Amino acid sequence: MGKESFQNPRALVAGDWLEAHLSDPEIRIFDCTSFLRYGESDDHPYLYVSGRAAYDAGHIPGAAHLDLQGEFSNPESPYLMTLPSAEAAADAFARHGVAEGTRVVLYTRESMQRATRFWWMLRWLGFDEAAVLDGGYDKWFADGRPISTEPGKYPRGQFALNPRPDVFVGKDEVLAAIGEEDTCTINALSPNLHSGADPSYGRRGHIPGSVNVYASDLLNPKTLEMLSPDEVGEIFRRAGATPDKRIITYCGGGIAATLDAFLLHQLGYRNVSVYDNSMSEWAADPDLPIETD
Repeated sequence: MGKESFQNPRALVAGDWLEAHLSDPEIRIFDCTSFLRYGESDDHPYLYVSGRAAYDAGHIPGAAHLDLQGEFSNPESPYLMTLPSAEAAADAFARHGVAEGTRVVLYTRESMQRATRFWWMLRWLGFDEAAVLDGGYDKWFADGRPISTEPGKYPRGQFALNPRPDVFVGKDEVLAAIGEEDTCTINALSPNLHSGADPSYGRRGHIPGSVNVYASDLLNPKTLEMLSPDEVGEIFRRAGATPDKRIITYCGGGIAATLDAFLLHQLGYRNVSVYDNSMSEWAADPDLPIETD
């Protein structure tokens, strides 16, 4: 038996469990699909594309769609997918039916990252009854489970806001953490972006001293399911991330970083923060240090 385990089994559910609970009145299922198209925007490193069309073509029965940029980001930010205020985010979740006494299940396509972003946002707001569907829509569909084209909608809920402000951090906290031995800063982007070989974010490279744990390496590439707790734990330990340290995760815009953060939290790491805006902000500011391999 392995020595690692996921600390909150309710936060990661399998397709067979969800299929058996589709009709439960307290369940709120959300399709979190969106897509990032690199090299297709003049203003940002990537173009954000809503997943609404994919949702309309077929989704898990009863699921409603959440649009990360359209409803759950700050429209005045110069960066895509920036956190809104806690009050605005709580109101958006309430409009979609999230409330005390409900249990939320989040899924997406092609990746687990948008689902974990919403999970991490709910944790930020103090809502702890959320789960990610392991393998997302891709595994659900591959397993031959039911699909619907009927739009899902839940009645408005009463969202109790109990924010955890340290769940997300900004550039000042990240800058102050450089060189701190008790902090491990983790880049969830691909090795090519981390090393500086890929210039997609303008200035090449990574935050000085940060280590690379590519979010996609934490998933089974065929099923998109999370790797086992032992496998995930070993990956983070090899990178120097241990439970006694403060952990800051980042990526391009604070999305892939939430997959790393979600799994660290599942392993029992209790001091984990995500750098919102991440390299979209950091690489654009010439006053902030950067390094390449």
